[in-house]
Amino acid sequence: MEKLSRGVSSEADVRNAMGQPDTVWEAESGERSLEYPKGPAGARTWIFYIGKDGKLSDYKQVLTEENFARIKVGMNKEEVRRMLGRPGSVMQFARKNEEVWDWRYVPSDASQAFFNVHMDIASGLVTGTSRSDIGGH
Repeated sequence: MEKLSRGVSSEADVRNAMGQPDTVWEAESGERSLEYPKGPAGARTWIFYIGKDGKLSDYKQVLTEENFARIKVGMNKEEVRRMLGRPGSVMQFARKNEEVWDWRYVPSDASQAFFNVHMDIASGLVTGTSRSDIGGH
């Protein structure tokens, strides 16, 4: 990634450095987001933002506690997916009418954990979030 520069590198430069993205999101404005999950065993997902001019406008690792705090009750699945990338797993709990998406990440205390987004199966809307520590932490 050290070869990539905001405002200079093209989408082709990003693809040459990072490979084929898992998902490409197209905005009505002409901007694009390229998603690179480094999971499910990995704990990072990078999103590269390409401006209307075809140049890299920004990139960031999105599996952070700061970004997780932006997930709010009532958001829909697509909003969550665009913010956090592809989940490591999706599980449904029919009796609770709940679907849970999770992402492995490294929290600030340097352990490993899963960030979980709980959604209503029928509506697909977020009902809450939680964290599950991995291992003896």
